[in-house]
Amino acid sequence: MKQINFREQVLPHVISVAIFLLLTIIFFQPAILDNKGLDQHDVFQGRAAGYELREYREQGENPLWINSMFSGMPAYLVSVQYKDEVLTFFSGLMSLWLPNPASYIFLCFVSYYIMLLCFGVRPYLAIGGAIIFGLTTFNIISLSAGHNSKIHAVAFMPLVIAGIRTVFDKKLLLGFAITAIGLALQLKANHLQMTYYLLLITLLYGLVELIFHIKTKQLKPFALGVGLLTVAALLALMANLGRIWTVYEYGQYTIRGKSELASAEKEANTSGLDKEYAFRYSNGIYEPLVMFIPNILGGSSQQALDDDSNLGQAFQAQGYNRAQVRQQLQAAPTYWGDQPLTAPYYAGAITLLLLVIGVCYADKRLVFWLVSTSILGVMLSWGKNFEAFNYFMFDYFPGYNKFRSVTFAIIIPMFCLPLLGMAGLERLITNGLPGKPTKKFWIALGIPLGFVGFIILIAGMFSYEGSIDARLGNLPNWFIDALRDDRKALLRADAFRTLIFMGLAAAATWFFLKNKFSSLIYGVIIVALISVDMITIGKRYLTAESFERDPFGQFTRPTPADTYIKNINQDGARVVYLPNPFNDARPSIHHASIGGYHGAKLGRYQDLISYGIEPEIQEAISNLRSGSANFSNLGVLNMLNTGYFMAGNEENTVIGNSWAYGHAWFVNEIVVVNTAQEEMNAVITVDTRNQAVIDVSKFPEPKDLGSGTITLTSKTPNKVVFESESSEAGFAVFSDIYYEKGWKAFVNGTETPIHRANYALRGLNLPAGSNNIEFVFEPASYHTGTLISRIVGYLLALVLIGAIALPFLPQKHA
Repeated sequence: MKQINFREQVLPHVISVAIFLLLTIIFFQPAILDNKGLDQHDVFQGRAAGYELREYREQGENPLWINSMFSGMPAYLVSVQYKDEVLTFFSGLMSLWLPNPASYIFLCFVSYYIMLLCFGVRPYLAIGGAIIFGLTTFNIISLSAGHNSKIHAVAFMPLVIAGIRTVFDKKLLLGFAITAIGLALQLKANHLQMTYYLLLITLLYGLVELIFHIKTKQLKPFALGVGLLTVAALLALMANLGRIWTVYEYGQYTIRGKSELASAEKEANTSGLDKEYAFRYSNGIYEPLVMFIPNILGGSSQQALDDDSNLGQAFQAQGYNRAQVRQQLQAAPTYWGDQPLTAPYYAGAITLLLLVIGVCYADKRLVFWLVSTSILGVMLSWGKNFEAFNYFMFDYFPGYNKFRSVTFAIIIPMFCLPLLGMAGLERLITNGLPGKPTKKFWIALGIPLGFVGFIILIAGMFSYEGSIDARLGNLPNWFIDALRDDRKALLRADAFRTLIFMGLAAAATWFFLKNKFSSLIYGVIIVALISVDMITIGKRYLTAESFERDPFGQFTRPTPADTYIKNINQDGARVVYLPNPFNDARPSIHHASIGGYHGAKLGRYQDLISYGIEPEIQEAISNLRSGSANFSNLGVLNMLNTGYFMAGNEENTVIGNSWAYGHAWFVNEIVVVNTAQEEMNAVITVDTRNQAVIDVSKFPEPKDLGSGTITLTSKTPNKVVFESESSEAGFAVFSDIYYEKGWKAFVNGTETPIHRANYALRGLNLPAGSNNIEFVFEPASYHTGTLISRIVGYLLALVLIGAIALPFLPQKHA
């Protein structure tokens, strides 16, 4: 049995975890120790969207459909439990069960540390690299904004690469286990854009390894490794099959799938996002330098300036008092780059020094892989500012047109550079500096220091004019001149700061290589410099003041308008929040909403919004402004059972709509169409109370038309029950949204085909007499997928336990 040397094999990792825990507490002390929370807009919107689901979950139901947002939609991307308790346990174990979002930073530390160890980097350098990766402002700013799933996915990217590296190092079982678990956890985080970037990193790594193995004539072990990694990836996919299957299935019907209203000549270009929408946020050509000098372009779109700044002095010269000056300086438009809105994604001053050291000293395979991958990430982040490349990628590269905010691609070089730098520094330290320093050594130190010094020297040559200036209006010259002087001052100050940190790190490396102090002291110095650098910049964007007592409770508190509607809306009619109907999920906490907040709503519902709902909302607002509350001609809103308009948050801003059709009704005429466009054109023009529009190219034309009553008796996310009464057979339209993948209808216990009526609603043929009608949501993609996921999850746990335990078992000797 293998013996463990605690001092050498265990203690360094215990110290590392302790350092990571300490840094996490430094950043998230109010959350961890004082039970405060961040005001995370996107998280609150997501939690608001899933509020109904959590309520039913507490009652013992596992809801898969949400009724309270966009008139109803699958809940897969809102808040669904996929019964992946094994993966949940591993994620919790790796994060020491810290609260979110603090756990994601800790996971970044641990995951990147493991990866650096797998690449042969000694522990104290691995600590430094992990701190760089964990405390990049990409992570800090994203968490502040509530992009939790993004950083959760980022946190497991290094673990996947660690497993792949271990396989190529011929530790096959351990590498297989790490890859499978790492990728399973990364997929569980459910941020496909980050998974896509991980795939690009992995493909380029595999290409470099393939070239190396061809040159060294080792294709057989390479093929074995790729085969094992392929199986690991398949198991990771299977461990998330419930999630992947449902999301893929749903994705075909969302705004990210193909539009059914596209003309034939445009059909080839409608399978993804709109190009302008996808590239709205694109880095300027020089913006990646923000990774090393955070204020090189002025920092955030709006950030605070000191009272003694140029702008502050200019305000004082204009007669503003101290309080007025301070107020004006709280959100100064210091950014002068190309984007409409941004914050700097900083990767560390010392990272620039490490980059050049890595290029000079790291293994050439690593250099080729990591430099080329970093360049790819920078090019992708340029977006519309590098049209020739990025528009080609958007039009032809598989899956790339599904993502927006291409500035997020900067995570690729942020992932690569600490690895390259620490691998290069590891090799430099291992080989030492025998005799006089070489030319390569002086290049490694001189290029980054010289570059930043050059930036400082030419700072006066820039215009400091940005795209944001056009939105400032007709401000006086004294304001513009002072603002641009501050932009220059911010650049120079942060450039000097970068120069100082790089100089100290370079000096420490020099003295260590000349045996002036021990490796322990050198490790402490490097880790301390990196920590101070990353913490001080990170604290610009996440301070103690960022945390509040129960911010979500404040967000969810009902307004007087909410309370009024809840008291009188006994029938569960839908509500439309007029001030911001389609970008606010807060009304969904209290009501069944016409709108909401979600990036992947059903495509047909979005069409209905564009062609019918939004025009009718504007018509309703126009009516109200003219003193009329007659909504009888709002055919789309009425068929969606819109019973209340909320014009504000006070009780007197609620307007009832007695013309809403209710939950279901019989029609006396069928309007036949043959295409989606004809269907939409008809829906916004016909009398939807008495006529139903049916696309007969997809559904049979209903023949029986009669009258009667239909009453809603119960409604939960997964089941809706009605009772109908009619003297003759007829066709009924229901105000619930049609979705073919999972909904089944039963009339008196007999399954009955569901029609799609009025472009987005459900319709049924009903027999005469008294009928019990049940709609049940039972998607096979979820139920079968989650069963397989659970089985594979336990299998992965056994594989990992076996891979860890195997080296410690007694070995048989021949």
